[in-house]
Amino acid sequence: MSSAPNIDLTETLPGRIQEVGTSQIGLVADRGRDDPEVVKLWIGEGDLPTPNFVVEAAQRAMLAGETRYTYSRGLPRLHQALSDYHRRHWGVEVAPERFAITAGGMNAIMQACQALLEPGDEVIIPTPNWPNLAEAVRVTGGVPVTVPYRRSADGRFSLPLEDILAAVTPRTRILVVNSPSNPTGWVMPLAEMEALRDAARERDLWIISDEVYSHFTYGNAIAPSFLQICTPSDRLIVTSTFSKNWAMTGWRAGWLVYPQGLAETFGKLGQYNTTSIPTFIQHAAVAALEEGDAFIRTMVGRCAESRAIMVEGLSRLKGVTVFAPEGAFYLMARVDTDETSLDLAFRLLREAKVGVAPGTAFGPEGEGFIRICFAVSPGLAREAVARLTRVLGERQP
Repeated sequence: MSSAPNIDLTETLPGRIQEVGTSQIGLVADRGRDDPEVVKLWIGEGDLPTPNFVVEAAQRAMLAGETRYTYSRGLPRLHQALSDYHRRHWGVEVAPERFAITAGGMNAIMQACQALLEPGDEVIIPTPNWPNLAEAVRVTGGVPVTVPYRRSADGRFSLPLEDILAAVTPRTRILVVNSPSNPTGWVMPLAEMEALRDAARERDLWIISDEVYSHFTYGNAIAPSFLQICTPSDRLIVTSTFSKNWAMTGWRAGWLVYPQGLAETFGKLGQYNTTSIPTFIQHAAVAALEEGDAFIRTMVGRCAESRAIMVEGLSRLKGVTVFAPEGAFYLMARVDTDETSLDLAFRLLREAKVGVAPGTAFGPEGEGFIRICFAVSPGLAREAVARLTRVLGERQP
């Protein structure tokens, strides 16, 4: 009996799959995720547990037998709760039939790309960016086209409309906006959203708006949504998740909002992606939406306090430039060093026992930066600053 030929089977896979990148966040986290002494600030996850009222809703649903298949787009009751949530926070009327429930925000992005992209279609994505955005485009046959944020001397990021439009070609299909942004903390003003909407309408382009961090702003108002300025017939898909607002990262529950008339399309995509997410988790998601506004305020308040601690502390460090981000819960800190961002992240893990994400995890424009998640307690934020100070040193007066 002959043996199978000794070949690298990865070389037999489609090119778009071979080109999918390896997460540098995972490379760092895998070296320290089991070390209890490490202050873990690398992944976009808060340190609060899922609130009891959400857990108890899931338990009640399981005990009541809500453990069977359900609608591929999700429970009608959950669609209504999402409609009520958007009315309450943004003052918009989104019909319940325009929601699809997904396995987290990642699956929402993936389904949006599956619905919209033909092979070779271009998708414009600001960078540095959450790496999963570009990889979802690549997996579904699209071509990511990156547009760098501009950065001022004090470290602030901006994204002029002319930069986005300069990247548009005849192959462009989608404009991606992530506001508030991971990792830059940039928040798109409503007037700029309107200008981008108008440009997309003129060019028959789609907008995918990743609005996961909408509540995490540090002024007096929630971040604006494209749903406030678009009609149900606009080429707009909004994606979000239960992960951040209600400390439900491991529950894998998210949603997307699509234009009127695409319910059947996303019903089929839900069917063939996941069939549906667990029914009892959907009941827990209803509880999060209906009872969880106070928890969101607690989360954002803690983030605001830890943000201030980290910005003040890191700004004293030698060679570090950092600014207070407008939104999300990350600091994108520039560090003047001869090391690569990845090597610096490994060194901080080894010497400071602080886990950070290398800036290059978010694209080559992130070289020279580290990303720090400040969705942690003020006490842990102070400890992280103290450890980083011991390793990087303070500026000379």
